[in-house]
Amino acid sequence: MRATKGAGRLLAGLAAGAMMAASAAAAADAKLPGTMVWTAYDLGSSGYAEASGIANALMKKHDTRVRIVPSGTSIGRLLPVTTSKASYGYLANETFFATEGTYDFAVPQWGPQDLRIVLGRLAGGGMSCAGDLGIKTPADMKGKRIGYVKGNPSVNVKTDAYLAFGNLTQADIVPVWFGSYGALKTAVIANQLDCFGSVTTSANAREIEASPRGLAWPEFAPENKEGWAKIAQVADFFQPYKETAGAGISVEKPKHIVGYRYPMIVTYARQSDDEVYALIKGIDEVFADFAGTTGSAQNWAMNIAGKPPADAPWHDGAIRYLKEKGVWDAEAQAWQEKRLERLATVMTAWDEATDKYTTWRADEEKKGNKVNPEESWLKFWNDYRMEKGLGPAS
Repeated sequence: MRATKGAGRLLAGLAAGAMMAASAAAAADAKLPGTMVWTAYDLGSSGYAEASGIANALMKKHDTRVRIVPSGTSIGRLLPVTTSKASYGYLANETFFATEGTYDFAVPQWGPQDLRIVLGRLAGGGMSCAGDLGIKTPADMKGKRIGYVKGNPSVNVKTDAYLAFGNLTQADIVPVWFGSYGALKTAVIANQLDCFGSVTTSANAREIEASPRGLAWPEFAPENKEGWAKIAQVADFFQPYKETAGAGISVEKPKHIVGYRYPMIVTYARQSDDEVYALIKGIDEVFADFAGTTGSAQNWAMNIAGKPPADAPWHDGAIRYLKEKGVWDAEAQAWQEKRLERLATVMTAWDEATDKYTTWRADEEKKGNKVNPEESWLKFWNDYRMEKGLGPAS
């Protein structure tokens, strides 16, 4: 699992990949493996439902069997892929944290992971706010009580990004921490909280809409270039998104919120280009058979799910097919190259920090100072990331 000297391997792999050109015959012969294991969110989640819908559609058309392993934790979803017990994971923002070596992946056993996207279904999210406060833009959340969830970096990073659009940080609002995501909705209705990050179609949002406080979605104007640049400084996988469905939202009354990818079909860079090509091609061919699985499953269409930004670089096998479909363009390739450069930088920083930490720890032990490896490494890695301008580790 540990990313040792990963940047060198990454760059070597890129160089090798650049020298290889798959012939049309090879592409035509690419076949799905006889058996695949995928991971996904828990039973009942949209991620699991859509993974099941795609798997069933593939198995009806192709000579392949798919088994889906559900997990409620980011480690539980990625570890089987890391150890090759599963080929692909239907993941969320743990993909970004894993490539960065942050949060759950900041420990020595993990570090930055060389992950790749096959497809990423576009989803919309924003700030679910009480409707009695007159909040219309992210900047209007200044001084308001904003919800955060302990141990849930995916929720918290999104919230920080939404605040950044309005030129706000946690210092400009009143952060209120909860032990579970479900508690946020109840707190808004009880007037103990003003806003929290949410998707528009959730039952939580509809309950707030029906409550005496009502519901408001502050809008993220697509033309606000400064706001989107500030979001990118927190995480670079967000984009403008026009939502037409959800609580208080319709085709007639759309809202400009934030687009991101969930779920994403994720694998490692080491995965066979031909297999990834066959998988994405197979998904495209059976799209009509699973597009109605959930209200958002139509966003698996190639021209939507096959474009950056996302939480990691795209896989070369996927790019090959997306180019054939006319989806992958110069803008997508420019994003890809920038994202690969970022990943290489982070992996190099991890290797450097690991070497420096080993030396520092040995020096401390020679001085007779006791070192707690778990606490000292996280601080060391966090400080090194900040020194290199990479942002905090947690």
